Amino acid sequence: MNEEILINFSPMETRVAVIENGMLQEVHVERNDHLGIVGNIYLGKIVRVLPGMQAAFVEIGLERAGFIHVADLASHDDRAEASETPIAQLVREGQSLLVQVLKDPIGTKGARLTTQISIPSRYLVYMPGTGHVGVSQRIDAEAERVRLKTCLEDYLKKAPEGDLAQQKYTAEGIIIRTLAEGVDTQELQQDVDFLRRLWRQISQQITTAKAPQMVYQDLPLALRTLRDIAHLQVEKIRIDSNETFQKVSGFVRDLVPDMAAKLEHYPGGRPIFDLYNVEDEIQKALGRKVSLKSGGYLIIDQTEAMTTVDVNTGAYVGHRNLEETIFKTNLEAATAIGRQLRLRNLGGIIILDFIDMQDPEHQRQVSRTLAAGLAKDHVKTKVSGVSDLGLIEMTRKRTRESLEQLLCQPCPSCEGTGTTKTAETICYEIFREILRAHRAYDTDTYLVLASQAVIDQLLDEEAHRLAELEEFIGKNIGLQVESLYFNEQYDVVLR
Repeated sequence: MNEEILINFSPMETRVAVIENGMLQEVHVERNDHLGIVGNIYLGKIVRVLPGMQAAFVEIGLERAGFIHVADLASHDDRAEASETPIAQLVREGQSLLVQVLKDPIGTKGARLTTQISIPSRYLVYMPGTGHVGVSQRIDAEAERVRLKTCLEDYLKKAPEGDLAQQKYTAEGIIIRTLAEGVDTQELQQDVDFLRRLWRQISQQITTAKAPQMVYQDLPLALRTLRDIAHLQVEKIRIDSNETFQKVSGFVRDLVPDMAAKLEHYPGGRPIFDLYNVEDEIQKALGRKVSLKSGGYLIIDQTEAMTTVDVNTGAYVGHRNLEETIFKTNLEAATAIGRQLRLRNLGGIIILDFIDMQDPEHQRQVSRTLAAGLAKDHVKTKVSGVSDLGLIEMTRKRTRESLEQLLCQPCPSCEGTGTTKTAETICYEIFREILRAHRAYDTDTYLVLASQAVIDQLLDEEAHRLAELEEFIGKNIGLQVESLYFNEQYDVVLR
């Protein structure tokens, strides 16, 4: 598989595109005025305890206080037991608390927080305060899993040397990331030493910090991409900013030397995203409808509670029979869904409504195709199988805003509903408003201010009803177009 990563830098924002076989798979955007805070560590102050929700609000210096559940107040090993403990026994208002951001503020919700600190590097995730060594589930080979776990467990038992020996460790845990597969022991141990030094710096800053205050900020998007997304199979990492290229090069030399040969500065006059049609793909990813090559299509609707994906055959009529047509459409849709979830960064509960299939083997093949598409995802997903209604239910971990939430805002005309009232409906509302005003006030004439479409409706299809209303109230009704009004906006002026 041919995979490239494009990094586009501008003074306003940084954008990253992951390209596989010439097709856009992922887009990441970080704006300088709205930097993501996932992974940041804060010394916060508890401002409100909610016993009825087993949660608390923590002030961390942002516009909205963060939210922490009782299960996230305990260590990784004690979450189940902590969930049964009343939160009022664990924390109190005014108390300082070291927390890390799990989820960015999304919509009206504040950031989701945890006290279970974890600091990632290229190959490992360091977890101070725990004694656990775990291995990524995506490393399948049992021999490799045993090798990785054994070498790190043995290293953590040894006393640190040099400057690290000055630090006292109560407990420390490690999660071995997928990228560590095949990496030699020395590199892994160097990663441990780096993370230990970083945690010591954070610990020293905590001792002088005054809540609420940030004590650790995660890497910017360009460097996070090299740490979390890039892997040795990536052919090129192309960067269109020389300044960013120099920063990334220094980062790679220090931490990921194997990736240095893959870096490439793109000085071309044509925008780097235009080379791969990325801008057009981003625009398509903001729409509800996703066309499939066969003629079928997906309808993707993102709501507050969940995201739904509906599969339709559309213009595809097949060649043999209905069952074969449905099967081929669902197979193509399963592949497309895996890509769309990554591209749009959709998270939370996701309901997939494939077209009903009668053949159990067809159902299994579609499920396997979906699983293969989700296996490429860097974000954790869980598929719970087919429900009694024939729907596939799944979840995808949500940590940051989706592409739509990041780039768009609710329509001021429909207020996010996706529909607006018809001109006919608005005309009837205007008639009722005039009747109310006629009963309440004594005036000579009425002036209706409305959009062009509504005024046209009043002068055409509703002209006879407007005349009947004038005769009924015995007053003249004037009409005036307001070009800046949406269809649902209107005013009835008494004159």
